[in-house]
Amino acid sequence: MFTHPRMRREFATIEIMIRRYCRENHRQPEDGNDREQLCRDCSELLAYARRRLQACPFQEGKTTCGKCTVHCYKPEMRQKIRGIMRRIGPRMLLTNPLLGIRHLIDGLRKKPLKKNRSSGRKFHR
Repeated sequence: MFTHPRMRREFATIEIMIRRYCRENHRQPEDGNDREQLCRDCSELLAYARRRLQACPFQEGKTTCGKCTVHCYKPEMRQKIRGIMRRIGPRMLLTNPLLGIRHLIDGLRKKPLKKNRSSGRKFHR
């Protein structure tokens, strides 16, 4: 799936956020469904986020998606993911402190870095 640890961490962060959001907002205990099972909308959003991360031109040189110069999410999906991040993101520091702190650090990058395909070196976009 993802070859670089930075991208695996980015996907793990968004997956945790979507799963928590779904569990708190869409799954009811009386549904009888597994607590880890996502509703259809959240499952589609998670698959969409995975595809977007895999297609990211910056890969391990990327900043967080919210600070990126290239907005690769469709407006509807971007609105959904922003809502989830606003609601779940602040609690990541309490529930998943390592991922939360790493996400904050990744967001400190000013500009994403894109690999120069001919030399393999990175340059600022």
